[in-house]
Amino acid sequence: MALVGYTNAGKSTLMRALTASEALVADKLFATLDTTVRALQPESVPRVLVSDTVGFIKNLPHGLVASFKSTLDEALEASLLVHVVDASDAGFERQIAVTEEVLDEIGAEGVPRLLVFNKIDKGGEEAALRAKHPDCVVMSAKREGDVAGLREAIVAFFQRDLVEAELFLPVGAETARADLRELHGAGGAHGY
Repeated sequence: MALVGYTNAGKSTLMRALTASEALVADKLFATLDTTVRALQPESVPRVLVSDTVGFIKNLPHGLVASFKSTLDEALEASLLVHVVDASDAGFERQIAVTEEVLDEIGAEGVPRLLVFNKIDKGGEEAALRAKHPDCVVMSAKREGDVAGLREAIVAFFQRDLVEAELFLPVGAETARADLRELHGAGGAHGY
């Protein structure tokens, strides 16, 4: 999954909270320019990798979009985009629109999204946000319980298509057993 959103929405703070990492957190434009990828902690089944991306701004020049291509490519490769919005910013609706425009511009319009209103502890009307965006998550990255709730929503997204199956292999199916062991070692299977 990739964390996307307007600059200074709290993506790096969420990255730290979700992955128990030491991602840079700074209150400034483009604090995160390099792509950072960490595993969701505690680890889940399936294992979810979290990527932090550069923050978007209004009227991002096409040349600048090209400069940030490596970090924006994370959005294209993600199975889920967690769109982080600063709920305390009065202009958050325009910021949502800007982020959606940039995502469409880079070709990520078809990637599933989870809208997350962050910084609710600093302002914002939770009831109004939930009424207008019924499937959103309203939270503060600084509250452990809120982060746990977001983590549950992310894991639920990735678990929705998991199938648990029991395989019975004939005694002579050593190649299949070796393939399963290799998958298990790479984190692809969780028991056999």
